[in-house]
Amino acid sequence: MFNPNQKQIIESKPLTYSKEPIAMYGPKSTKKTKPTNIQMAKNQKKTKIDPVQVTLSVAIFVFLAGTIYFILGPISMVAMAIGGGMSIYQMFGLKSKMFSKNRSGRKGPSILLFVLIGSPFLMAGLVAYEGVTLLESPARIILLWAMVISFWTTMLFVPMAVLSKHRENLQPDLKHYPKVSVIIPAYNEEKVIKKTIESIIETQYPRKEIIFVDDGSKDGTLEVVRQFKNQIIVLHKKNGGKASALNYGLVYAKGEIIVVVDADTIVGRTALKEIVKGFELNEHVAAVAGNIKVRNRVNWITKCQALEYLTGIQVIRRAFDMFGSITVVPGALGAFKKSCVSGTGAYGKETIVEDFDQTIKLLKAGLITQGSIKAVAYTEAPGTLTDFVQQRKRWYRGNIQVLARHSDALTNPRFGNLQKLALPYLFMGMIVTPIIGFTALANVVYGVLSGDGWWVLQAAGIFTVVHFLMCALAIRIDGEDQKLLIYSGFLLFGFKQIVDFLLLKALLEQLMGKKATWTSARRIGE
Repeated sequence: MFNPNQKQIIESKPLTYSKEPIAMYGPKSTKKTKPTNIQMAKNQKKTKIDPVQVTLSVAIFVFLAGTIYFILGPISMVAMAIGGGMSIYQMFGLKSKMFSKNRSGRKGPSILLFVLIGSPFLMAGLVAYEGVTLLESPARIILLWAMVISFWTTMLFVPMAVLSKHRENLQPDLKHYPKVSVIIPAYNEEKVIKKTIESIIETQYPRKEIIFVDDGSKDGTLEVVRQFKNQIIVLHKKNGGKASALNYGLVYAKGEIIVVVDADTIVGRTALKEIVKGFELNEHVAAVAGNIKVRNRVNWITKCQALEYLTGIQVIRRAFDMFGSITVVPGALGAFKKSCVSGTGAYGKETIVEDFDQTIKLLKAGLITQGSIKAVAYTEAPGTLTDFVQQRKRWYRGNIQVLARHSDALTNPRFGNLQKLALPYLFMGMIVTPIIGFTALANVVYGVLSGDGWWVLQAAGIFTVVHFLMCALAIRIDGEDQKLLIYSGFLLFGFKQIVDFLLLKALLEQLMGKKATWTSARRIGE
């Protein structure tokens, strides 16, 4: 098993390649070659950065700087300077250090975490120095703290997202194909499994094997799958959870790359080819995350989730892609080098979000995780508020569980960008940001009642416009339906408060030692 306290590094073995063109399904030669960087450069596509993406990015920066300078005053400029300084430091300081060699160093929190946690105390001092009344101070301090976080994420993530999109557009098409094993774990998926398997069979990739693992289903899942027994490998085992099903499939997998697909996911026709491209960016890439989209956009709940996925993947995840530290390679569509998964240990049963846990283990081993936006898969999101709450309760309990399990990486510099950027962001997103978000509306009301209403409303308006522009940028990068932008308001006011509440509830339950019920008949939208 992988021991995070042991000084080691899992060497990422280069992939072997087949010379087989895509139209054929059997190699003519046993000789294996890998394309050189020169050959790849010759095959690179010529493309330009989308001017609309650049315009939206510039608009975000100009709006932030202009409104802060002309409306909110000098203290807000200090908040913007702190966030901008951190962004510049990370943009130039971490980009070249994606692959960690597990060098030892003095333990302690990263500069990012130290600054973000310490900034409210600095803001409180500045507010007091400015002579703001005692009643006005709490609302201003909270909102200024939120500004520091917002400036940091905006100034770092927006340019990195545009650069990541441009880099992916430059990648040449695959000329050679390592063998891929697609593993589909399933429990009681009778209604959806047929379409999933058909989509993977139809996916364009010449060297693939499909392994279906039935995890003791009690419905007709196994009977439905057996009609494909001449095209895929069908395995059956006693129920033991998704992690055990994946580990069982790994035993039979012969591919150099393992692709995991959820049983309710429809995979795009070129998804396998696109996700394999991610491994060619760097020899130390251990995993590549696919682009998950919501396919059942039938009401405001599912459309808000579709927009949430878009902004999370096209802006935030793309930034982490540039730093080689994507923290979740999703179970809906994710690819791993088999040698790396074997090196860091099998999927663990200690958490209910095994994909998150496995990705963090790879990052702790010093390896790189990337993302592919062109490797598209479609999942079904919860269509009712009840289903949505149940899904997110499970997710957030599992996320906090993984964060606690790997909390040692928050203070250990040997884990590279995981310690310097990824885990501090997760810590802020799972613990600090929900507290700020959940109290933001209360602060607006409190600020109005305490006589500071105009300043508070102006600050809230700035957050709203920036959120709208970020959603517009995400939609443009992905080429998605522009009508989703209508739901940006619902996503910020209403939907986000539900998410923040569920995150805080999961945190409190974790602190109280309450155990979640890990099993369910069908886990929607995973």
